[in-house]
Amino acid sequence: MSVSISETEGLTGEQGTSLALECPYCGVFAHMRPQSVPSAGLLLRDRPKHVGLVYQCDACHAPVFLRFAVKRFGEDSVELYQNFVELERPKERFAFSYLPQPTETLFREALACYSGNQFNAFASMCRRTAISAFAALGEGGKLRAFEDVMVAQDIAGLDDQAFLPIKTILFESGEEEEMPLLNRATAGMLLEVLKDMLYQCFVRRGKLSRAIKVRRFFVQEAENDRASA
Repeated sequence: MSVSISETEGLTGEQGTSLALECPYCGVFAHMRPQSVPSAGLLLRDRPKHVGLVYQCDACHAPVFLRFAVKRFGEDSVELYQNFVELERPKERFAFSYLPQPTETLFREALACYSGNQFNAFASMCRRTAISAFAALGEGGKLRAFEDVMVAQDIAGLDDQAFLPIKTILFESGEEEEMPLLNRATAGMLLEVLKDMLYQCFVRRGKLSRAIKVRRFFVQEAENDRASA
């Protein structure tokens, strides 16, 4: 069923009046209710290519802004495409405390580009993040990271053609203008692969090292207590 805005009925259509999204403010996957809908009369007068609607998150009551493309103008209504663009995306979460400081800074900026739908700026920041990570890993670090990424490709079941832009961005060292242009789908894959690579290279190691140190500490404490008893 299409989404439409009419003079008499306002916003109609299942996609327009009943949405569930991850809120960019509270991070909860919640129902969204229409809060602010433009007048059909004004839209018919101005005939814009896109229409902005404001929804309200049921979980935290924050306004969530969505942009719909116009499908056609009727006599007294405007029909919209069902697909929309989230103007504010939820912030990506990651265990940043385990990353080296330069890598953390670059990766945070990469995520900011992704959340802002700046996918080719995101690709550039992903390459800088990867270069920083390889430097922090030291000799052989890039090869180990490449092996982790190949495992990720196998787990995700991605063919070589679909995976080529990701490998090019993360591991090749050509000029920035030689990097492939990304759409939302490829940027999403790149994000998940880079997150997994950073997790394997830094977070997993850090968590395991910390857990072992805690275990050793308690074992040593127990041995000291027995020795002093």
